[in-house]
Amino acid sequence: ERVRGVRAEISRGNSAERYARELGVSVYMGRASFADKSSIRVNSDVIRFSRAVVATGGYPSLPQIFGLEELNALHTFPGDSPRPYVMTNETFFNMTTQPARLLIIGPGVVGLELGQAMQRLGTDVTVVGRSGRILPKEDLDHSEIIMAQLEEDGVAFRLSVSEYISIELTGKILDNGLPEISFQIREEVDGEKRISVVLVDAVLVATGPRPNVTGMDLGAAGVEFDSRVGIKVNDKLQTTNSKIYAAGDCCSTFKFTHAAEYMARAVVRNALFGFRNKMSNLLIPYATFTDPEIASVGLYGKDCDKKGIKYRTFEKQFTENDRALCDGETTGMVRIRVEEKSDKILGATIVGKGAGIMISEITLAMQSHTGLGALASVIHPYPTRAEAIRQAGDAYNRAKLDANVQVKSILRGLVKVQR
Repeated sequence: ERVRGVRAEISRGNSAERYARELGVSVYMGRASFADKSSIRVNSDVIRFSRAVVATGGYPSLPQIFGLEELNALHTFPGDSPRPYVMTNETFFNMTTQPARLLIIGPGVVGLELGQAMQRLGTDVTVVGRSGRILPKEDLDHSEIIMAQLEEDGVAFRLSVSEYISIELTGKILDNGLPEISFQIREEVDGEKRISVVLVDAVLVATGPRPNVTGMDLGAAGVEFDSRVGIKVNDKLQTTNSKIYAAGDCCSTFKFTHAAEYMARAVVRNALFGFRNKMSNLLIPYATFTDPEIASVGLYGKDCDKKGIKYRTFEKQFTENDRALCDGETTGMVRIRVEEKSDKILGATIVGKGAGIMISEITLAMQSHTGLGALASVIHPYPTRAEAIRQAGDAYNRAKLDANVQVKSILRGLVKVQR
């Protein structure tokens, strides 16, 4: 109930009522589609435009699993039958009964955040995946830290699935009133492939979103799109019709609310005021809100390797941070990557409590072209976890000094003179 209340509170800021009554926006409620390259049809109304933006977002994708689409539809429109909890992130928070056993398809951000929460609330959670690991974009040692904590919480992982075979109701109604669900997979266990059946009373499909680009006659407007990739845009977020722009999940690989917001800001500046804001200039941090959190910005080491960029890495473990020691929460680290021959920050990852907040300091440094060496001069309140960022800057400056034999010799001489 609290979650639904908070969602309702947050939604008021983006409600049609607020836009219409407080901001003076003409809001048309209905199904919209393009009539041609410069007009949109909403119900019986035809609206002509000089500029337009498509911001239709995305929707949860359902993998090809026998029976999944039917059970997901039955969850949405149960009729007189008990509602099977076969959900996506869009319907997950509509639950009114706590499941005893939850299976999550997909070991990504959404699956891990919700999986850990449900496990700590008392539901037995199993996460299944194909890749052999969780959070594949993150550095392996960082994702292993998150996985170890979830396993300590009681979450079970089955990450060597080669095929999701089927999902169906067993016909049994459990004590909590939920229908039992049978999920059949083919997986590799101890070097052998075998078929396994997992019995649960709830399934969350967390395999990522797909762009919402169908049903609006984009072709009539001369807008090119792909049902998997989304709407084709240039660096200024213009579509193949220069009058029409796009922003958010419908056209971007960055599937984050904050990324969509800043893309929308760029579209407003470019479409209405003639600016030339570029998508490639947006520096987008992101966080996974598990416990501990993991947050990143910029390039990972593997990104640098692919681009042929030489770099150095500086780390500070929270086991050496006084605030973390006081709190008894020393899991994690700050990891910052810089150019090989300068202190220009290429990217960073923070694992630990409050990582989603701490990453903003490094994002600001990168946005303002502040180097890692300069961060060593930023005074942080003591004791705080953010001191680890300053200490990473200290590590860079020490390494720089150690590499300069001449300067090191001069400084030693000055110290001897003053003794």
